[in-house]
Amino acid sequence: MRAVALDPDVLVVTSALLHVNCVIVRGSGPGDRGAIAGQLPAESAGESFVIDSPVLPDELDALPALIEQARFPAPSGLLATHGDWDHLLGRLAFSDLALGCAESTVERLAARPGGAQRELRAFDEELYIERSRPLALGSLQALPVPGRCAIGGSELELHPAGGHTADGMAIWIPWARVLVAGDYLSPIEIPSLGEGGSVDAYLATLQRLGPLLARAEHVVPGHGPVTDGSRAGEVLAQDVSYLRELRSLGADAELPEGRRSGEQRRLHRENAALL
Repeated sequence: MRAVALDPDVLVVTSALLHVNCVIVRGSGPGDRGAIAGQLPAESAGESFVIDSPVLPDELDALPALIEQARFPAPSGLLATHGDWDHLLGRLAFSDLALGCAESTVERLAARPGGAQRELRAFDEELYIERSRPLALGSLQALPVPGRCAIGGSELELHPAGGHTADGMAIWIPWARVLVAGDYLSPIEIPSLGEGGSVDAYLATLQRLGPLLARAEHVVPGHGPVTDGSRAGEVLAQDVSYLRELRSLGADAELPEGRRSGEQRRLHRENAALL
């Protein structure tokens, strides 16, 4: 696991598996600046949320200590960009916190009770991973999207992000100019159509995210390295071209440059089979 600060209020934790990114964000009011500067106890510095999750048990176990070492307040909530199992594991690190999701994600999880847990169990069995306890999603907080979510004296912007799956949201951190994109805008992974995903919805999400990239200092995809807004714009253009070709040519569509490995070709075949 690797942790990098993108801003005094934003940490990115990257899992050793699947290159999954977890974001810890602190929202601070005007009276919290002394705490951020180290002049007051860390717990005085606003409020923090954990967005998405790393994958491995030891990474999840290390999250509380990492957050404390960064002088962030103990998290008061969890957020998930969408309902795929590898973005829901924050509950294993913070079992007492509510998990906030887009209304569409709450509906997806309710429609398939236990689905995320079964997928996690299958993944763990394949890789011989043992966990000390099963995943329990607990209390889910449905968030209206588009909308805003208060954090300390600040607000996160929530933007609809469907297409990869039928549900989801991207999270814009305006004071840090960081976009948490969910499973979009990855420089290492082609657009993939998962449960309930569609080409048209994916293209609509990319169109919505485009204006945010012009303002973004950093873009955090669900999988893959953090980029800046300019590089993410290049990925977006490649993804639009790929999806349009996928819609018209199916399996004959050309994959984006730099994303033509055997695994990406497998994902492409799955995309084409869903058309």
